[in-house]
Amino acid sequence: MTQSPSAATTRPPTTSRLMFWVALLYFSEGLPLGLFFDLFPVHLRQAGVGPAEIGLLSLLGLAWTVKFLWAPLVDALRGHRFWIAGANLGMAAVLSALAMRPEALGGGESWPWVLLAAFTVLSATNDIATDGYTIEQLSRGQYGVANGIRIGFYRVGMLTAGGMLVVAGWTGTAGAPNWQAAYAMAAVLLLVNGALALLAPAPAPRPLVVKAAETGESTWAAEWRRLRAQPLWLLALGLVIVGLLWPVLGPLAKAMQPDDAAAVAQANPLLAWVTANASTWWFKGAVPVGLMLLGSSLMVVAARDPRAAAMADGPVFGGWVSLLGRSGMVPVLVFILLFKLGDAAMGFMVKPFWVDAGFTPAQIGLVSVNVGLGLSIAGGLVGGWYVDRAGIFKGLWVLGLAQALSNLGYALAAWWVPHGGPGAPVELQYQAAVYAASALESFTGGLGTGAFLAFLMAITDKQRATTEYAILSSIFAFSRAVAGWAGGLGVEQMGYAMFFLLTFGLSFPAYLLLPQVRRMLSRDEAR
Repeated sequence: MTQSPSAATTRPPTTSRLMFWVALLYFSEGLPLGLFFDLFPVHLRQAGVGPAEIGLLSLLGLAWTVKFLWAPLVDALRGHRFWIAGANLGMAAVLSALAMRPEALGGGESWPWVLLAAFTVLSATNDIATDGYTIEQLSRGQYGVANGIRIGFYRVGMLTAGGMLVVAGWTGTAGAPNWQAAYAMAAVLLLVNGALALLAPAPAPRPLVVKAAETGESTWAAEWRRLRAQPLWLLALGLVIVGLLWPVLGPLAKAMQPDDAAAVAQANPLLAWVTANASTWWFKGAVPVGLMLLGSSLMVVAARDPRAAAMADGPVFGGWVSLLGRSGMVPVLVFILLFKLGDAAMGFMVKPFWVDAGFTPAQIGLVSVNVGLGLSIAGGLVGGWYVDRAGIFKGLWVLGLAQALSNLGYALAAWWVPHGGPGAPVELQYQAAVYAASALESFTGGLGTGAFLAFLMAITDKQRATTEYAILSSIFAFSRAVAGWAGGLGVEQMGYAMFFLLTFGLSFPAYLLLPQVRRMLSRDEAR
């Protein structure tokens, strides 16, 4: 029997072909995160920005935390490949703007920070579409291999961002990296990524809007009608959105403020208050984090309300209700929040440590690319292989222990290596110590992540893959953003060595919740 063209276009791709696209799409997902964690902090530190303010940069990464707000829109409108292409195009535009005036990023101006915020929102959108696309395509038996490839090429993308540091060093002059060339090269890579994403196999079509037979009302309209009857949901959403927008209040207030501060205080006391407190740690960090934590907690409470069950089939909030309302989900969400806490707390301070130890941007990039590339891929593949054979639960705690070793390695390196400051010569034995810590981090970073991502996939409903995975990964991103912000303060108060040792200990509280994780995995396997 001859197959119709439409059926042929939705035929599932072969395993080898699917793994090729997993590799390509997760390279595209890892590159923006690498730029955010590697290129931007090194540039800022080279420009004289302090560790505490670099740590506050990580709060812009809260876009990865609240991406579940627009994940249902991506899921409902479908067209994941076009979302990926559009997000990559937008990020390329941001980097092109920074390439025109790279000196502005560390020069105290507000507009580059607005561009960085847009960059994180676009990167989070790229993550939503990529994760939803691949989870829908994969079967449970492919999780181990797929996550091994995924982690490896995600790390390749992140390490390619380190290659932009090499570009800055090679094309610059002595003591003056060429940040313009680095941003321009990164923009070209993102453009290529977006174009290639359009060639990925088309997913199965799904209707955008469904009409209820008894009322003729669309499912979207019915859901919004039910939402209006649930004021707790509206309050929770409002708190999360205010928390998301809070960090931009300071730059906006500064831009609106006239020269006469007395006139501001008289005409608009609220604007004067924001301007006066916008640079404090509690305004930039504690207030938005507190608002988002409170809003997220209220969402969990609202999902457990019996009246919320009517919303479980909705196209936007249905994924939230069904996921947050599951029995035993609260301790599992706390586990997700804590599992990579130590790794996240250390991660944002690693590159400033390299700079303060005297490494140049070219040295940082070369070691990351030449040493870290192969080890990252090997770690991801070994982790995926182990999860396939030992199971997700055993993989979580065994590979999680290996993941913590990288924190201990960096603590030892920071204790031994002198901090001569940016540009100071680094003796060979100290270079070797930092390189060894980097190699350990590259390999073990893929191990724990392999089991962690397989766990997130395993508890995700394929029918709501885009939304549910966005919620789960947002919780992890929240941990990374807050830990990075606290990391800058921790380094300033404790020094690199003691802070890295503290992050080693932060890797273990999640282990107290492993019994609840086992029960959740057992229930999902029985479905």
